[in-house]
Amino acid sequence: MPLLINFSAFQIGWFSSVMGAARDMPWLGPLVFLAVLAIHIRQSRRPALEVGLVISCGVIGVFFDSFLVAIGWVAYPSGQFHALLAPYWIVTMWMLFGTTLNLSLTWLKGRTPLAIIVGAIAGPTTYLAGQKLGGMQFVDPTAAIVALAIGWGFVMPVLMRLAEQLDGISAPAAVAGQAE
Repeated sequence: MPLLINFSAFQIGWFSSVMGAARDMPWLGPLVFLAVLAIHIRQSRRPALEVGLVISCGVIGVFFDSFLVAIGWVAYPSGQFHALLAPYWIVTMWMLFGTTLNLSLTWLKGRTPLAIIVGAIAGPTTYLAGQKLGGMQFVDPTAAIVALAIGWGFVMPVLMRLAEQLDGISAPAAVAGQAE
């Protein structure tokens, strides 16, 4: 049941973010993200680790998407504090994605080649869907899609490694020498 809740919550958050941005309501995605995060934290055995993972995803996301904006390959219709920065709603979408790493996407842990392939395909595909819904635009489509494929091919295994280190969902490993 936690996997279904996690997957469904992510989908609701993703659509809220993209559709909110497309309709000049960039606050909608972050608002839904806060509700999803609250649910996620309640499911966590060690909430502090999950919060650390979610924040780490946000930091990576702000740099990744701001790079794409700053060099002029993508543009967003709403939610930017500055023209060269990623909008706040997409940063919270990265954080939303962080809530899936130790639940819906746990099957990618320890599978670096697969994580690279999934990232290189799913990353650009997700942005293409976001463009079709009006949440973003490819200013230079070819460059943006290539950068997204390369970037997500690199980022996905990094995120999965972070998820291994900051796993607040799985039961903690027993300490060596400790009685069971």
